Amino acid sequence: MTTSPSSFQQEPLTPPRPPHSSLKPNQVGQVVLYGVPIVSLVIDHQERLCLAQISNTLLKNYSYNEIHNRRVALGITCVQCTPVQLEILRRAGAMPISSRRCGMITKREAERLCKSFLGENNPPKLPDNFAFDVSHECAWGSRGNFIPARYNSSRAKCIKCSYCSMYFSPNKFIFHSHRTPEAKYIQPDAANFNSWRRHLKLSDKTPPDDLAFAWEDVKAMFNGGSRKRCLPSSHCSTFIV
Repeated sequence: MTTSPSSFQQEPLTPPRPPHSSLKPNQVGQVVLYGVPIVSLVIDHQERLCLAQISNTLLKNYSYNEIHNRRVALGITCVQCTPVQLEILRRAGAMPISSRRCGMITKREAERLCKSFLGENNPPKLPDNFAFDVSHECAWGSRGNFIPARYNSSRAKCIKCSYCSMYFSPNKFIFHSHRTPEAKYIQPDAANFNSWRRHLKLSDKTPPDDLAFAWEDVKAMFNGGSRKRCLPSSHCSTFIV
């Protein structure tokens, strides 16, 4: 049964930003991630950060493909700048004059992406008996309990099937299904052993923020291998995202 981890959240990495209603289109700002100032720009009433600047500073020891694959695995979508916005970013020093395009991601997405590379791969601080109620729709679909306390490697059997009580790793659970009376067969959308983050969803379609954030934390673990770099201890702030 899912319980709320709200009491286990830590302080946010950066101070609260102004409410969206007070943000002006193309307003330039700055967000500090791991001690590094990153230029932000208000796009469609939402503050977004320059992915290229993040890649060239915080994630400069990682290749384009590593960053791209991690971003896709975490479900982070870039919003492309207009020519006017790109010029604003150039003048703000976020992009070189020669740049022709730039992808922008939200502050929260930037924190998730950076933490997946620079943070510690430890489970979120949740109660020992905490579990996420999850489900997938591959083949006949299935439901289960994802137990973070058991998730200590990418192949850990940390999901208990709600129908047969067997344990599976996330990679294999999306290939495990039960033909219940109400189930409808859905052809898997190119499911593979590396795509469980895309297919496995919280059963609660409108989870509270603290639950959704803790689930994002778990999905960021063991994502893309064990190679990671940590900045000096003064920059390695930990936070729940």
